[in-house]
Amino acid sequence: MSYEQLAEALAFCGNSLLSPMTQTSSIGLDPSFWRNFPAFDDERVAAATEGLAQWTKRFGEGTEGNGADPALACAVEYTRLFVGPPSPAAAPWETMHRAHGDAAKEVTVGFGDSTFEMRSLLRDLGLELSNKNRQYEDHMGIELMYLSELCRRRAAGGECVGEPWSDERIAEFVHNHPLAWIDAFAAKVREAAPDGYFECLLALVKALLEVVSSESASRL
Repeated sequence: MSYEQLAEALAFCGNSLLSPMTQTSSIGLDPSFWRNFPAFDDERVAAATEGLAQWTKRFGEGTEGNGADPALACAVEYTRLFVGPPSPAAAPWETMHRAHGDAAKEVTVGFGDSTFEMRSLLRDLGLELSNKNRQYEDHMGIELMYLSELCRRRAAGGECVGEPWSDERIAEFVHNHPLAWIDAFAAKVREAAPDGYFECLLALVKALLEVVSSESASRL
């Protein structure tokens, strides 16, 4: 497995969750992009990318989206899910998904312990959030971008015991942060926009997180 390739894959997914396609690239709507996406010899990743390729193919043929401009339609889905108004249908912040039972009903803002933890992790890595969209640090997209940077440094510097990009620290981060709440987040997306682009994308995100987690753990 290539940590460099993982870094690129995670960065693409992270950026896709931080800005709508109308502000970035619409390459994710090209079936060939997903058919050439690295599968990391993992059946889960391969299934997720094939699901995205099939979804984009149907969209291009007009069986999804009712003839709407694909990038605009995905941007509308993005806004409804992650921005609102009146509020995001699927809040993209870890804080909103880590509480359980009655406590979860009381969480109305995406700012909590997870936000402070991510802020500290970013600072320890020497990263500063430009935050042009005023996002909390525990946004799924930001967590994926942070993980992408860990993988990039792991690829460049090798195993550096004690550093944030060591195998142990990478596995710990994935387990304690994005992988711990991806299911709850994906469930909200699926409920609000079933069979949409972002339901497919989050299936890929989960598969990639499981690959990183298992690969990092196997190297310990």
